[in-house]
Amino acid sequence: MIDLENYKTQGEPDQRERGYIWHTAIGLQKVDGLTTSDYLIETANKNINGDITLEEARKLVEDYYVAKPLTADDKTRTDEADIVSARVSQILAEKTFSFSPAEYIAIHRRLFEGIYKFAGKIRDYNISKNEWVLNGETVYYASAGSIKDTLDYDFAQEKKFSYKGLSTAGTAENIAKFTSGLWQIHAFGEGNTRTTAIFIIKYLRTFGFDVTNDIFAENAWYFRNALVRANYNDLKLEIHATQEYLDCFFANLLLGANNVLKNRDLRVNLIANDTVNDTLNDTVKLSASQQKTLTAIKKDPHATAQEISKQINISEITVKRAFGALKAAGLIERVGSDKTGHWVVQK
Repeated sequence: MIDLENYKTQGEPDQRERGYIWHTAIGLQKVDGLTTSDYLIETANKNINGDITLEEARKLVEDYYVAKPLTADDKTRTDEADIVSARVSQILAEKTFSFSPAEYIAIHRRLFEGIYKFAGKIRDYNISKNEWVLNGETVYYASAGSIKDTLDYDFAQEKKFSYKGLSTAGTAENIAKFTSGLWQIHAFGEGNTRTTAIFIIKYLRTFGFDVTNDIFAENAWYFRNALVRANYNDLKLEIHATQEYLDCFFANLLLGANNVLKNRDLRVNLIANDTVNDTLNDTVKLSASQQKTLTAIKKDPHATAQEISKQINISEITVKRAFGALKAAGLIERVGSDKTGHWVVQK
């Protein structure tokens, strides 16, 4: 007889774990400059407090955007951030995982189904992407025709690698290397960083690491920029691909290190023998709304998003989005809580 008692149906994680899961899910949206809505936060808190299940939370969020009319501006940002956050939370709560390209592709499909037409499909076209950390230059991604073979190769090499007897530091470095290679393939048209992050978090759990914590949530943009720097070369300007920033991130994540993770430290100067301007925002291309928001913050660092929205005649969600972009660019930092704190403009 098979002892079926050893197999248990998975239930809801406890309150603390639910809180960390949502914190990570929401924080990861920052890799693409996305900001979640107040409705998503309210729904997440209901789940964290045990009033609804994760499945109910996901369904509430998805149904909300079926019923709620959106402006074109909202449609490009908030609905995706909310829906994907709810889906990330559900995936991270599951104690299931298979180390394979199929699992990686399935995570992308589950995250972006109904959002992108190509959800769960390997791209069949070549791409480039202007990167802030590279001053508008792009990483060279895998060509469309080689993606499947490259994925299979990278997974096969990682499977063959033995972690037996390796220190935690050595483990962190090798997983950072695998993460960098996996991301550089850029298997999908969009959503690669979030998919890679979720896959790696679940992979790390198979090593016994609990990485649903503040490091990913609060440094998601740094994580992406570190991946960019690990895969970019311009030898004529003496710029070399370096894993050092990604190693700092994983050292904080897995070793409890306290490396300072500042996005502006990763930014390269692509003009040979030139001096980077002392004022950071002179080297950063800002949208009109971001510039107006930055000016308003300079005038009143204690102003709320609602107050700034009225001052500059821009929607509150756009102001909050500008907060996120300016913070990610290293132009502003928050001191204190959201309610009683204030912004500091960086020089």
